[in-house]
This record gives sequence, structure tokens and C-alpha cells, in this order.
Amino acid sequence: MSARTPSATVEDYLKVVWSLQEWDDAPVTTTRLARRLGVGAPTVSETVQRLAERGWLVHEPYRGVTLTATGRALAVRMVRRHRVLETWLVEALGYAWDEVHEEAEVLEHAVSDRLVDRLHRALGSPTRDPHGDPVPDADGTVHRPDAVLLADLAAGQAGRVVRVDDAVPEVLRECDAAGVALDVVVVAPVALSGPALRAVRVQPVDAPDGEGARDGGAQVTLP
Repeated sequence: MSARTPSATVEDYLKVVWSLQEWDDAPVTTTRLARRLGVGAPTVSETVQRLAERGWLVHEPYRGVTLTATGRALAVRMVRRHRVLETWLVEALGYAWDEVHEEAEVLEHAVSDRLVDRLHRALGSPTRDPHGDPVPDADGTVHRPDAVLLADLAAGQAGRVVRVDDAVPEVLRECDAAGVALDVVVVAPVALSGPALRAVRVQPVDAPDGEGARDGGAQVTLP
């Protein structure tokens, strides 16, 4: 493996591979990588081959891309930077949750782990970012909550929102407009588009009593 400091491209690819596997068991194909990174499939294939040669990941045809132990360590380090920075932008600078992803994408390559650790402590050592994704510990441990897709709730079933995928800002704005936010309890069916329903993850809970339990799609905050 190269002894050089990893480039921003290497960091981005490894972080995206890890992120695509975090909540989804589907193989990470070069097509999925290209879609998430917003680049052409030939470029992704060439870069993946180069990263495999350097020992960051393994690419098996028809089985997808997986990270080596070294690749995973760097990926989780970048995820920690990204999520701490998103939290700082929201809590300290007043950004909205749909504004922080792109800012953090730039900043994560410029900050040190020491600065991220200090920001994390200054923020009160948060365990999740503004979208509910877990903030990895400094040692690389990730505590992911058990959760199901909102789209999979049966009519009348309730769930506490624990995560909203931040890949598409329009989905976050749609959730805002519908009152769907972290720690809010929603009762299916919820009036969201298909992409938004598949972006929200919840922990099933008992349906609230009263009007919220009767009217599908009502949102209530538990006391």
C-alpha cells in the first residue's frame, strides 16, 4: 500500500463504500458508487481498481466492493469527521439539516482528528448527527440503532423517528414540511413521497392514544 497521505478522492470513495453498507445489506456495486458519487461508471471502475491495488478495498466481480480492515478504519474516521462537522454546523452555526451535508463534505478533508475530537467534546459528545446517523467513537466503534424503514410500517403502526437519510436535501425539506423529525412519533400511513418514506427509519413503539392513533399520518412528540 502507498505510504502517501490518502487523497480526498480516496477518502471519499472509502467513506461512500462504508456508508452504502451501513444501513443496507445489498452489495456495493460500481453502479451504486457512481450514482452516489455523481461520476461516470468508467471512472468509478478505474478508481476502484486502483484502490484495490493499494490495499484499501476488495472488488469481486458480481459480488461488489468491500473494505479491507485498513480501508474501513480510514472510512470510519472520515465518517466521524463528517458527522461531527454536520452537528457543529447545526448546533453552533445555526445551519438547517438540509444545508450541512455539502459543507461537511468539503470541511472533512481540511480538519484534523484532534480538532474533530475537541469539537465533539465541546458539543457535549453527541452520539448522533442531525439526521440521526451515529457518530463513530474515536476508536472506530459505531453504535447503530435498530430501526426499520417507515415505508415498512403497517397502517396504524407507530414508530419513533431515529434516522433520515441526508443524501437528497429535497427529502429533508419534505420531511420538515410534514413535521417528520428526529424523536417524533409517526403513525402510518404518513403523507410522504416514496423516496421520503424509504429515507426515514423508525423504532416501532406503541401507537399513541387519542386523535393521533385514529388519524393515519398524525405526528406527535412523546413526553
